[in-house]
Amino acid sequence: MNELVHTKFGMGASVLRKEDDAFATGHGRYTDDIKADGMLHGYVLRSPYAHARFTIADTEAAREAAGVHLVLTADDVAHLEALKNVTPIKNGDGSAIVNRDLPVLCKDVVRHVGDAIAFIVADSVAQARDASELIEVDFDDLDVVVGTEGALDENAPLVYPEAGSNLAFTTFLGDKEKMAETFSKASRVSELRIVNSRLVCNYMEVRACLSEWNEEEGYTVTVCSQGAHGIRNHLARITGEDAGRIRVITPDVGGGFGTKVFPYREYPLTMEAAKRLGRPIKWTSDRSEHFVADAHGRDNVAYARMAMDENGRFLAIDVNLIAAMGAYLHCYGPYIPWLGMTMATGIYDIPVMAITCRGTYTNTTPLDAYRGAGRPEAAYLIERLVEQCARDMGLTPDEIRKRNFIQPDQLPYKTPGGRLYDTGEFAEHMKLCMERAGWQDFEKRNAKAKKYGRIRGIGMATYIEACAFAGSEPAFLTLEEDGTILIRIGTQSNGQGHATAYSQLAAEKFGMGVENFRVRQGDTAELEKGGGTGGSRSVPLGGISVAWAADVLAEKVKKIAAGELEASPDDIELSDGEARIIGTDRTISLAAVAKAASEEDRNASAEYKQEEATYPNGTHICEVEIDPETGSTKVVAYTIVDDFGATVNPLLLAGQIHGGVVQGIGQCLNERVVYDDDGQLLTASFMDYSMPRAAEIPNFHFETRNVPSTTNAMGIKGAGEAGTIGACPAVMNAVNDALRREYDAAPIDMPVLPNTLWEAIGAARNGQ
Repeated sequence: MNELVHTKFGMGASVLRKEDDAFATGHGRYTDDIKADGMLHGYVLRSPYAHARFTIADTEAAREAAGVHLVLTADDVAHLEALKNVTPIKNGDGSAIVNRDLPVLCKDVVRHVGDAIAFIVADSVAQARDASELIEVDFDDLDVVVGTEGALDENAPLVYPEAGSNLAFTTFLGDKEKMAETFSKASRVSELRIVNSRLVCNYMEVRACLSEWNEEEGYTVTVCSQGAHGIRNHLARITGEDAGRIRVITPDVGGGFGTKVFPYREYPLTMEAAKRLGRPIKWTSDRSEHFVADAHGRDNVAYARMAMDENGRFLAIDVNLIAAMGAYLHCYGPYIPWLGMTMATGIYDIPVMAITCRGTYTNTTPLDAYRGAGRPEAAYLIERLVEQCARDMGLTPDEIRKRNFIQPDQLPYKTPGGRLYDTGEFAEHMKLCMERAGWQDFEKRNAKAKKYGRIRGIGMATYIEACAFAGSEPAFLTLEEDGTILIRIGTQSNGQGHATAYSQLAAEKFGMGVENFRVRQGDTAELEKGGGTGGSRSVPLGGISVAWAADVLAEKVKKIAAGELEASPDDIELSDGEARIIGTDRTISLAAVAKAASEEDRNASAEYKQEEATYPNGTHICEVEIDPETGSTKVVAYTIVDDFGATVNPLLLAGQIHGGVVQGIGQCLNERVVYDDDGQLLTASFMDYSMPRAAEIPNFHFETRNVPSTTNAMGIKGAGEAGTIGACPAVMNAVNDALRREYDAAPIDMPVLPNTLWEAIGAARNGQ
């Protein structure tokens, strides 16, 4: 394939997002915007109890209520398969884990607030909701467990009494014998208990779906997702229908962050109702449902130890990780902590690793992938532990890192977790980030803050992640009759700017602006397969396929144009929507080429296949200011130097990094999930669950110091999740730095809410 040439249209160009005008002016088309003739509305009756046996005494009143067409309970959907964990991880002893699947509708027992009991279909949502209140359900509430770590207590209530414990699985990576031997000989051991708090993924667009049934063609399901083909395949398994008879369409999507990858109960329920009634069925979540029904993220507790020699060199890491699974094993739930385990040594040369992960059942909403999916948890663990090591050894944060970084001449480097890092200059991006952040002048800023009653802290995180995993994403290009080019691909934009990125990678092959390209995603009827969006894969894999397919199509266009202009294809150049004989004014428009070309010559495709993940890395430095009298914390400066191998579009890249960092700041300083002892979610609305606001976020300094990836054909390293991965440890290290400097206080965990910080300061002042 031809090498990419940097142009104003293509690789490296700061092209403005072409899709934003529609979104900003209200012309986006989301799932809930779509209506169908004769459409009815569905509503899910959910459990108000976190754990209870139940019986449905009567549904007749609901069935006879005004506007009601259908009421479904567990017996009515017994033929539908449960929503399953599809990840093939095993226990540490090699045995298969026992899945606790999520039923489409619960029968006899509910296991978390929001568990689904019945599905009501009516002329309007209001009528369906009213009818749900007429369903008589008798509950016999059971004991509840909500604590991630407490679920393993000997006397903890059991989510599945027949199992005998709340242990969902135990996985292991590393070498326990070497770990024990190394720790026994270490000069110093640092240890830390680390909490990675639970999150609710509050994307702007709540989930929705619209199902239609046709006896001849099967189902058409319109759903907000991160990949139509993946959802189709899940639905085929759940319903038992042939995948070829399920068409899934995903229009514009208002945020995904991993949580829209999965199938949810409402999708097969609307399909079942549509088939029974012969009418389209729409279901749209409200925000309250979202809080209890959509998969949550994070929620880990870790006990971590680092063995060091007398110079602070890392010798071995030992981690005991407890990961909440919630009431069921969600789609990829057990895989998420396992993926993080593979990244637990970060960018440090740690020869020995031993990590045990225990998944726990609790009477809470199930957990699954959330932006970064295990890698933010891993980065948070290692970077918090490294800070503790520095503190114990009397070293500065940068010095202990420099002593332990994997060096460039050690690359490629096989980690104890099985990852193969190919490129990186870790000390260099840390050094540059420190310069940009004014690290050496921090004490002056801290002294100034103290004059008006504030204290400051500065913290860093040097992270790495694995993303854009091995795989492929084919792309298909068509020269349209009007001379524009259609790009079809099986990824799914959730706001990342795919229409711009893909267009500019194709545009440079034709020498014309991105406005001449259209990108279509999200329809299984148009593409045989598609990998969807997740794991920062879209541009590193799909973008290369687009560029390669554009190469193929450009050569076809030149050949057709040469025939029309009576010239050699080697003498043809493409520019501004025309094919031109080089050095002359003899041209033919691409529209004319399209008319002259055969169907085959108007189409091209390519499928780039990648054999190994990419490994973006970087340094984040956060500076916070704290009011000791109120406990309020403000991020006053944030500096990022990242290595993404190569940059497709600096503006799109900055947007992704800024957004990810804000999510990390939100987890550290705002977002808090609280369950009471009865399993009620007390933070189930924006009245109680605080999201970061623009006024709380500083301007970011962001730049790249790229070292091209050797595992990717264009040298690109995935970037969609990186901001989130570096942010949490940087913010928390800054907070704890402030507490240490001023009060010699012990480290605290996130979220850093004003009351918890105020209490920590008070305890430190009182010597507690």
